[in-house]
Amino acid sequence: MTDTTMERLIALLASLSAKRGAFVLASGRRSNLYVDCRLTAMHPEGQLLIGRAGLAAIRQSGWPVDSVGGLTLGADPIAYAIAHASALAHERGDGEMVRGFTVRKEAKQHGTGKLIEGPFQAGDKVLVVEDVITTGGSALKAVDAIRAAGGDVQGVLALVDRQEGGREALEAAGLKVMSLVTAEQLLPLIA
Repeated sequence: MTDTTMERLIALLASLSAKRGAFVLASGRRSNLYVDCRLTAMHPEGQLLIGRAGLAAIRQSGWPVDSVGGLTLGADPIAYAIAHASALAHERGDGEMVRGFTVRKEAKQHGTGKLIEGPFQAGDKVLVVEDVITTGGSALKAVDAIRAAGGDVQGVLALVDRQEGGREALEAAGLKVMSLVTAEQLLPLIA
C-alpha cells in the first residue's frame, strides 16, 4: 500500500463521508462528527482504495485470514472490496484470495434461515470488518455470530475509528483491532 493510496482514501472519506454538525449516532450518543462510510465504500474509487488498503493491512498484520465480513450494511462493501482486491492480487501471483461474506442482523425467517450469507465456512480464520467503530457493538455482534457458526475470529479491521472507546471495548473483549483511518486524521480535512 502506498502513501498516496492512504492520502487519497483519507481525502475521499473527508469529502464524501464526514460531516460536522449535531448528530445522534446509532449508539445513541450525540456527536459533532458524523461519518457515513457507505458514501465512500460504495464509490468506485473508494472501493478500489479500500480494497487495496484493507488487503495491505491484512498482509502486514500477519494474521492468517480466509474470509472477511461483518454486520450488514456497513461492512458489506468493505468486505467485498477486500475480496476483490485479493482476487486481483492472486491473479498476479501475490497471495491467496480472501472470501467476503455478510452477517445479517437477524436470521432469515424463510429458506435456510441463515445468519451468515456468502462463502463463509466453519473453520475459516476470519477478519471482522466494520465501517466505523464508535462503541464496538456492531463488531461484537458480528464476532458472536461468526464464532457461533464455527469461525475463528483473528481480529477486527475498521475503515474509520472514531476514537471514542470502541477500540478499547473490543480489545477488552480479547480482540485485536486495526483501523485504516482515524477521526483525528479526518477532522482537519472536514469543512
